[in-house]
Amino acid sequence: MATALRLPSLLSSRAAPTTAARATIRGNRAGSFTHRVAAQPDDTTATTSTTPAPPAGFTPPVPKRFEVKPGQSNNIAGAALALPFRLGTGVFVLGYGVTLVDANEISPDQYALDFQGRKVKETSKVGQCPRPAKPIEIYEFEGCPFCRKVREMVSVLDLDVLYYPCPKGSPTFRPKVLEMGGKRQFPYMVDPNTGVAMYESDDIINYLAKTYGDGSVPIMLKLGLLTTITAGLALSGRSGKGSSYTPAKLPSQPIEIWAYEGSPFCKIARETLVELELPHLLHSCARGSPKRQDFFKKYGLFQAPYIEDPNTGVKMFESADIVEYLRATYAA
Repeated sequence: MATALRLPSLLSSRAAPTTAARATIRGNRAGSFTHRVAAQPDDTTATTSTTPAPPAGFTPPVPKRFEVKPGQSNNIAGAALALPFRLGTGVFVLGYGVTLVDANEISPDQYALDFQGRKVKETSKVGQCPRPAKPIEIYEFEGCPFCRKVREMVSVLDLDVLYYPCPKGSPTFRPKVLEMGGKRQFPYMVDPNTGVAMYESDDIINYLAKTYGDGSVPIMLKLGLLTTITAGLALSGRSGKGSSYTPAKLPSQPIEIWAYEGSPFCKIARETLVELELPHLLHSCARGSPKRQDFFKKYGLFQAPYIEDPNTGVKMFESADIVEYLRATYAA
């Protein structure tokens, strides 16, 4: 299931980039840039990052479904505050449907929830939508309401995205956005499948809907100012977590994470990835995602978040333990 992705060597160092990416600008409405990336940065002078190692004696925890680790109740409650403000946007994929069936109608190797002696069968429309051959790349950070809107759409469309975190004060990817697009503004999306790159959250959402969905946008993502306000309120329970940079070592390969925007457990794990400016390939797996079945077939259970770190070989569940592992391994 893991995907072998290696960061460009330019981004495997904290050294400042030496050559800006060249791009051809296409016209768009005022306040928004859309352009096609014409070349990759020159990385011939980049240096190699230090190879990270997990903490001494580290053992991945045993997954415990829906269990909150002692001392984490406030974190989970704060992250869950987003659900009522956003009416669950980012919890379900496009065209989500559910039916209750007899337990014997679902084979043991098929992912399904148990409910009062029956099984919950989930369906969606994402299997009918075009899928990107390469992960879409998005530069953003957790504490930004405009970025949250795009992350919700990513979950709705069940997309895999290579996130480049840009928390305030971060030295690598925040300056990179200025080089590529001409503005230090977030979110910023690059689609290597089409060559399209753009700012403006609403433009990105509409682009993703038309390119990798059925063209529709969930109601909570097209209410204009009200969408932005509720997205901001959704972040209020976390008091700025995922907004500011913590000095860290940059790995040579992105960390892979199975997560989705509507999960409070996934939220606290991704906040740490962002604060440490750790690039990560996110495999969206909201309710109704076909990836849940793929995951279940491989591991015999489904639980998110789950990470695989190709830099250390560590594979693990449990959000609070993931946070501890990331800080112990990558914080400078």
